[in-house]
Amino acid sequence: MIARVYVGLKPGVLDPQGRTIASSLNDLGFEEVQDATQGKVIELKLANGERDLVKARVKEMCEKLLANTVIESYRIELDETEE
Repeated sequence: MIARVYVGLKPGVLDPQGRTIASSLNDLGFEEVQDATQGKVIELKLANGERDLVKARVKEMCEKLLANTVIESYRIELDETEE
């Protein structure tokens, strides 16, 4: 099973990297870009298990290590397809 964790800043937290990205794209001629936010995607390959238990374990990983929950929020997606 694959778990993808999307981590980004909570609303109201300053995002200097996002501002730099938007400004740089404007400078390159992409004037339609009004704002940008920067985050990260973490992909975890996990042993298959009961979906609710796997999601609870990944949530625990996020709370303990993968996200700084004071300033970041996260979203978890599970993909059970085999590759």
